[in-house]
Amino acid sequence: MPQWLLVTFSAITVLLIAVHMLALMISTCILPNVEAVANLHFQTSKTVFESPHMKMNAIVELAWGFSTVVGILLFLVEIAILCWVKFYNVSHSAAWTATGLLIPIMFVFVAFAAHFYLKLVGHKSEVYEDNIKELELLQVCFM
Repeated sequence: MPQWLLVTFSAITVLLIAVHMLALMISTCILPNVEAVANLHFQTSKTVFESPHMKMNAIVELAWGFSTVVGILLFLVEIAILCWVKFYNVSHSAAWTATGLLIPIMFVFVAFAAHFYLKLVGHKSEVYEDNIKELELLQVCFM
């Protein structure tokens, strides 16, 4: 078995585990803040925005991106490399078949992730646009 194949396999394995552990750590650190805000008995309109998880929105989105997009892509690459490690000395056609099947799966996954993310961004944009229109109406009413 070629040395580069084993090195690639070990590097992808370490990256895969590291990405998921980072996402898990971020999620675990954010969860108590979300629960604390959710369990407050006296809540005002500002309560949610006072929570640290709102201030760390970029980190929360980073954890989501790591655990879903990067993590799943690394996992699919890991499967392809694992097939090469397993079948390298037995049957190259088996390894090529697995790789050939995983390539369109990866494209479908990337297309779905991009579509889903664009839908999320579109919804967030609509919410902000509605909030701005509401503020403009309030401004006109109070003038």
